[in-house]
Amino acid sequence: MLYDLNLHMGYVYDVPASGARHVIRLLPLSLPDRQRLVAGSLSVSPNADEKTTFVDFFGQQATSVLVRAPHERLDIRMQARVQVEAQPLTADFSPELTQLKEQLAALWSVEPDSPHHFAGVSPRLPEEPLIAAYAQEILAPGQTVREIASALCARIHSDFTYDGEATTVDTTAREAFRLKRGVCQDFAHIMIVALRSLGIPAGYVSGFLRTLPPPGKERLEGADAMHAWVRAWCGETMGYIELDPTNNMPAGSDHIVVGYGRDYSDVAPVIGVLKGYGNQKVIQAVDVVPVK
Repeated sequence: MLYDLNLHMGYVYDVPASGARHVIRLLPLSLPDRQRLVAGSLSVSPNADEKTTFVDFFGQQATSVLVRAPHERLDIRMQARVQVEAQPLTADFSPELTQLKEQLAALWSVEPDSPHHFAGVSPRLPEEPLIAAYAQEILAPGQTVREIASALCARIHSDFTYDGEATTVDTTAREAFRLKRGVCQDFAHIMIVALRSLGIPAGYVSGFLRTLPPPGKERLEGADAMHAWVRAWCGETMGYIELDPTNNMPAGSDHIVVGYGRDYSDVAPVIGVLKGYGNQKVIQAVDVVPVK
C-alpha cells in the first residue's frame, strides 16, 4: 500500500512563549521488508533559529528546533509518502515461557533491537502488581509466547473501553487499568507492563493508522490522531511481532511505524521546554490516505 500522510500539530499559548526548544519525532521509518519512506518533510512555524536532525538510540529520526523570539503559537506540519508492505502470515515458531527465558538469558546483544532493553521497567512503566495478576489470569498450560501475547491483546480489547476523554498523555498505566478506559497509549502501556511481568520483552510502537478504511470495513479506533501499539519478542526464531490491543489485530498494512521505544517517553512526537506561563491549547489533525 502507498499512503500520503499529512499531520498538523499546533500549540496555542495563553501568553506568548519564548526560548523554546523542542525535539520532534514524526517522520515514518524505513524498515526492510516492511515499509519505505518515499519522501518526507517537516516544517515549523515560526521558523526555527536553530534546526538539527539526528538519529536516536532506537534508530528513529528526530529533529531538534530552537525558537528564540516570543510566539503565541507553534505549528508543526509533517508530510510524507510511505510504501507499506503487507506482512505474510507465518506459523507460530515461538517457544513456551520457560524456553523464552532461557533464550533471553543466552542472548548477549545490547544492540538497539535487543530484547534486553524491553524486558524490565522503563521510565513510564514500573512494575504494577494488579496488572501482573491480570496477566497471570490468561495463562494456560502449553501456550506459546505468541499465543499468550495474542490472548492478552484480545482481553484488553474486550475489557477496556476506548474513551478519548478519560485519560491524558500523563495518565499512568495503573490509573488507566483502574479506569478500564482510555486511548491507544493507555492500552499499549498496560499490555507492555503485563507482558513484561510474564517475562516477555515488550516495547511501544508509535505510528499512524490509515484514516479511510477499505470499502465495507469499519474505521479503526485511533485513526484520527497518532496511534500506538505493542511490539513483543517471541524468541530467537520468530523475533518480534506487533499487536494492536486498541483494535485487537496484528499490525499490518494499515499501520505505519514512526518509532520504537520502551514506552511513550522514548517516542513522544514532541518534547521540549519553553519560557512562559499560563495554559496552552493543543491541536492535532492527521490524514492517512491511500494513493490510488
